[in-house]
Amino acid sequence: RCVIKELESLGKALYGAKLIAQRFQVRNCSHHKDPVSGSACLLSMIEEGNPHHFFIATQDQDLANKVKKKAGVPLLFIIQNTMVLDKPSPKSVAFVQKLQTDQLVPEHQKQSIVELKEKTGLAKQDGEKRRKRKRAGGPNPLSCLKKKKKTQEGQEPSAEKKKRRKRKRNR
Repeated sequence: RCVIKELESLGKALYGAKLIAQRFQVRNCSHHKDPVSGSACLLSMIEEGNPHHFFIATQDQDLANKVKKKAGVPLLFIIQNTMVLDKPSPKSVAFVQKLQTDQLVPEHQKQSIVELKEKTGLAKQDGEKRRKRKRAGGPNPLSCLKKKKKTQEGQEPSAEKKKRRKRKRNR
């Protein structure tokens, strides 16, 4: 709502941008009674880790730099009538790597899991894996077909009976 209010206050110069903004779903912000600038409103909506998974689409470089400092917020911008999704910021990449390393099981726990499996007999044994041997195939089924008999003259008898008709051209 704050972005639409800001576009209305800027007048006829940004009327097209206002129409485009109104087509999208309008999200309620915390400052609906006393609106703030559009960039401040967008930053306040993604402040707490972007729980609603918003994308920020802007041409404002200041806003883009502030968004890049926050982890997990995709950034869209327009270059020559084409919407471009910006590559993830270093903050976002570092955040994802930290999440992945936290989810992995530590090495000492992996070793203890293997030992417990061996004690209970659940560990896979190497002797269980056997490959199936390929067997020799039979003859090619097409080579086993019977040969077709040839006619005496090498021509079909029905070919002599057929007559060719000439087409008459209509003028």
